[in-house]
Amino acid sequence: MSALADLMSTASPRPNPRGCDLPTCPVCADSMIAAEASAYLADNAISYLWTCDTCGYGFVTKHSVKSRFICN
Repeated sequence: MSALADLMSTASPRPNPRGCDLPTCPVCADSMIAAEASAYLADNAISYLWTCDTCGYGFVTKHSVKSRFICN
């Protein structure tokens, strides 16, 4: 008995920009899904704490924001 399957493309016309910027562990190359913690810094930047679930290595990334967030 033969099977027939439809293959669906995983490429999207406009990929999610957040999905493209996710880091990988510099030690074991495992992919990271979510930061363990984040903090908004005074110099219009956001700092993220990443910890690898596979090897336990931790590191921090820092990203600039164009303008300060205002809560209403």
